Amino acid sequence: MNRMPIRVEPFSTYLERRRKGPIFPVVIAGETVYVSGLPPFDPETGEIKRLPFKQQADIVLAQMKRCLEAAGSSLERVVKCNVYCTPEESHFGQFNDIYARYFLTESPARIFVQVPSWPGPFDIEIDCVAVL
Repeated sequence: MNRMPIRVEPFSTYLERRRKGPIFPVVIAGETVYVSGLPPFDPETGEIKRLPFKQQADIVLAQMKRCLEAAGSSLERVVKCNVYCTPEESHFGQFNDIYARYFLTESPARIFVQVPSWPGPFDIEIDCVAVL
């Protein structure tokens, strides 16, 4: 199988500050694109700051879009999203409002899973699978 990892800046560098070795948030295998979940990195500094949930969701979806485009795909070609979110009752509705701005017509298959916490000051990560 052909497997091609892709560095996406500045996210690969942000992640490498926290972990050792090269980080590839996107992998292409055949005609399929796999995008790892990313925390909501501050777009200007790369830090992970405590932000309002809606802002975190917007940042994470914008990062996902950038990763897809780096792989030669797009939001329109996403077939599945996995949303991982800390348990706060209002997050589901707030997330749906932001998500609808990124997937305007046909949204992909999706799961929304609550996780107890993250090892950092954030509430959401999303991974996805798309086609080229």
